[in-house]
Amino acid sequence: MSGCIFCKIRDGEIPSNRVYEDDKVLAFKDINPVAPFHVLIIPKVHIESVNELNESNVNTVADIHLAAKKIAEENGLKDKGYRLINNCGSEAGQTVMHIHYHMIGGKNLGTAII
Repeated sequence: MSGCIFCKIRDGEIPSNRVYEDDKVLAFKDINPVAPFHVLIIPKVHIESVNELNESNVNTVADIHLAAKKIAEENGLKDKGYRLINNCGSEAGQTVMHIHYHMIGGKNLGTAII
């Protein structure tokens, strides 16, 4: 998708601080972090949101979760804990229409959902 900022980051048109990459997933530091560790995990294929998942692309979510596990291990979050957040739609706070997960950690996040 030509106007998607995350596709432009994926393609290297917009610089990012990458922390993980494989053939299916890319993770980079959030430019407005809410925790000491805050990265965005995106699939390399453009899917607008969870609402666009179907039988042919649902494995994308598994790829993201497996990447999250590796990122947690590589960054010392596995045993301490971290949070994965997906916003779906504008009322939920999704501002970039490319499915993505926020991975936050590095401090006690408490039990609050928001």
